[in-house]
Amino acid sequence: MSADATTYRLPDAGAVINDLPKVSLHDHLDGGLRPATIVELAAQADVTLPTTDVAELGQWFADQSDSGSLVEYLKTFDVTTSVMQTAPQLHRVAKEFVEDLVADGVVYGEVRWAPEQHLRGGLSLDETVEAVQAGIEEAVDAAGGAIRIGQLVTAMRHADRSLEIAELAVRHRDRGVVGFDIAGAEAGFPASNHRAAFDHLASELFPVTVHAGEADGLASIRSALVDGRALRLGHGVRLFEDVQLSDAGDGSTLASLGEVASWVRDREIPLEVSPSSNLQTGAIAAWGDDLADHPFDVLYQLGFRVTVNTDNRLMSNTTLTKELALLAGTFGYDLDDLAAFQINAALGSFLPLEDREEIISLITSGYSVPAGYAEA
Repeated sequence: MSADATTYRLPDAGAVINDLPKVSLHDHLDGGLRPATIVELAAQADVTLPTTDVAELGQWFADQSDSGSLVEYLKTFDVTTSVMQTAPQLHRVAKEFVEDLVADGVVYGEVRWAPEQHLRGGLSLDETVEAVQAGIEEAVDAAGGAIRIGQLVTAMRHADRSLEIAELAVRHRDRGVVGFDIAGAEAGFPASNHRAAFDHLASELFPVTVHAGEADGLASIRSALVDGRALRLGHGVRLFEDVQLSDAGDGSTLASLGEVASWVRDREIPLEVSPSSNLQTGAIAAWGDDLADHPFDVLYQLGFRVTVNTDNRLMSNTTLTKELALLAGTFGYDLDDLAAFQINAALGSFLPLEDREEIISLITSGYSVPAGYAEA
């Protein structure tokens, strides 16, 4: 979805969140199309849509995604991927995706997508990656250096092409691809099913993030860490199942971490948290159905390396700016908190160290004298 035109400020009417520099780690290309683009591309490709009214189509995606089920949520991608089957389609979608990140204040973004889902028009796997990279580069060039982008090539966990996709990612490591991911229906499809792919990636010293702890629990997270050698966890919110809270008797709360939670926190493995999406898919259903019930704040207070993400801008009708505003309004976060989330994301990015330090410098500068700050 194109960038939200709403101006979001911190609760104290201070910084304009829209203008703050941001880092996006978990953002799906096929979950971020503009509704108008879908309508136009569908007409050209003779694809039938639920509606051809742009506003109604945007609302259809939001309504269909708000099901409380990851499986139902994922069905909306049948529509978006149907108009991403040719090189021109992929080029346009990638270009517009980056344009929307720029409008959202993102200075570094990692864009994840699954090439194996874009072959129905006759493209090879390599051609799909090249088409997406061309679109990314056109938008980055037009932005005049305001943003950097890396591709995360994704394998579908219910399929059997993960080794092939891992090899594809490594082939393009010097041509825009910075990491590998597995996604799709999580329960019943552990990372261990793709051990050959992860062995290959490890042998090539290639970074990995794994969707885990969204629609399945601790066993899935453990498999992502052990079998997948994950350097980050996609969502990871059900890690909270391994955190026990108790009353200390003096008005404070004690927290006890299990083995998996301790491993993730102590090794500062980033959690790619997507608050609105987590509500839509039922990822936090064990604790409630409101953002105030989300374990994000407790995980943050306990020292986990939490990051804030959109997951799918179209399906969740959101932007990174909006997600930060929702969290700030719910948990009372200030400018320092929002900066911490961006620094966490920069540290967890799959950039070289020097580039990460440069991004952190941009963040530090942008949050020390924020644009649009309203003086008292």
